[in-house]
Amino acid sequence: MVRLSFGDRLMVIMIYVILALLAFSTFYPFWNAAVISFNKGADTALGGITFWPREFTLENYKIVFNDERLLNGFYISVMRTVVGTIASIITTAILAYGMTKKELIGRRYYMILCIITMYFSGGLIPSFLLTRSLGLMDTFWVFIIPSLVSVWNMIIFKTFFQGLPGGLEESAKIDGCGNWGTFFRIVLPLSGPVIATLSLFTAVNHWNDWFYPSIYINNENLLPIQTMLKQILNTNIVSDQIGNLDSAAQGQLQKMQSVTSKSLSMATMMIATLPIIMVYPFVQKYFVKGVLVGSLKE
Repeated sequence: MVRLSFGDRLMVIMIYVILALLAFSTFYPFWNAAVISFNKGADTALGGITFWPREFTLENYKIVFNDERLLNGFYISVMRTVVGTIASIITTAILAYGMTKKELIGRRYYMILCIITMYFSGGLIPSFLLTRSLGLMDTFWVFIIPSLVSVWNMIIFKTFFQGLPGGLEESAKIDGCGNWGTFFRIVLPLSGPVIATLSLFTAVNHWNDWFYPSIYINNENLLPIQTMLKQILNTNIVSDQIGNLDSAAQGQLQKMQSVTSKSLSMATMMIATLPIIMVYPFVQKYFVKGVLVGSLKE
């Protein structure tokens, strides 16, 4: 066992202290938001809520779960994330697989065109006009079709596919597989790490996106939970919630004074954040190989 010098031990201590401070600064805002969501709104307005609820209540979550708009927004977010991620990964992987074929005529020019679109876009107004002309406004597919292909993910897929042994495809072709059969039966099953990593990144993008629906969706029934959360942060939804209740419930709620705009927004934020956070532990083992695959080979 190698004995560390005083300077080395001091350096190790400093590293652990810095890492602990970074971990605390990252975790505390999330924990504080959770604490506020379980605390009475009127008491939260007084300040001083840090590590534990001072007046515990579940009223914030009851209002969220009793609001059909928020539940519908949660459902839209789940459907958009699941359908959008699966469609994007499959479409992007097919494009990347085609780009690995040397016999593809104009392959280099296609790649240049794809990279140009990654750095330069047409802008919001042309995108809006194109989306409207395609009839995607106020439809669920406006979440899916414009994001079917990610050039960055395509480059990572392409790099990974190029690193697979060429003998696998040759063997598949000898056994009678065409390009589609080789892709779905050989290439895709061997791409677990990169698929898991890129799927997570794509799912996070779909789940966290609030801006896109605010531009292209006017139908309240198609708004995802993140866009609704943004609306909650910008408006006083508590008055709307109280207005939807009968007089007896209004009096009881006002008497309890357990809900404010801040406490309700924190409860909604926790409901919107926890599902995507719970996915991370299941794909963590794929991160090192999946994320670094793009740096292994050009």
